[in-house]
Amino acid sequence: MKAIGIIPARYSSTRFEGKVLAKILGKPMLQHVWERARQARFLEDLIIACDDERVQEAAISFGAKCVLTSRGHASGTDRIIEVVNPIDVDIVINIQGDEPLVHSTMIDNVVTALADNKSISMATIIKKIENPLEAEDPNVVKVVKDKNNFALYFSRSRIPHLAENSEAPSVIYYKHIGLYGYTKDFLFTYKNLASSHLEEVECLEQLRVLEDGYRIKVIETKYETVGVDTPEDLEKVTTYLEKEQ
Repeated sequence: MKAIGIIPARYSSTRFEGKVLAKILGKPMLQHVWERARQARFLEDLIIACDDERVQEAAISFGAKCVLTSRGHASGTDRIIEVVNPIDVDIVINIQGDEPLVHSTMIDNVVTALADNKSISMATIIKKIENPLEAEDPNVVKVVKDKNNFALYFSRSRIPHLAENSEAPSVIYYKHIGLYGYTKDFLFTYKNLASSHLEEVECLEQLRVLEDGYRIKVIETKYETVGVDTPEDLEKVTTYLEKEQ
């Protein structure tokens, strides 16, 4: 089964313009993402999908395959669809361009989940929350899952809520890491789903999938990541990578 990875890389960002080209230890953030994604064993191709010539030039300079897409796309998913539409592929992995700590096993695990079970059309990554403050942070998306590891709900609020009269000794919180895998067929189904009420309430695009009755497989990882939305996040990533060296 052929699987490819797409890294959507938009130059304009409301909170941090040009962040995909921001330098981390001398390299653009996008290069860190690409280099880590290249280590995945089950991707047959890896493509950067960008909307700006500056991003394209940077990608080509460090050896990446890059496609310049329309600037008018509303989301990274739409950008991915433009790229994969003419490609003969079964599985598409959406690798966020602002996740410089993404680990190759996350990608391989998502590919495997989709390849091994034909009933699964979409999968993503979650991680147990270690820092209690993350459970309270609305910028950290939480997820609850069923016993078969399918998502029940995603929220910016702390879920599940530990009631005062609960007999549970403790509660485990999981955060969502925005790496997605889809079958190509479902990617186009996803594109045609109408924006949902819960999606608009939480500002979480994946909720339209659940609200429309489809399932999302969730796969737990042990690896920590830091999504970069602000210059402060960039400093956190830099500190993390310095410790790795």
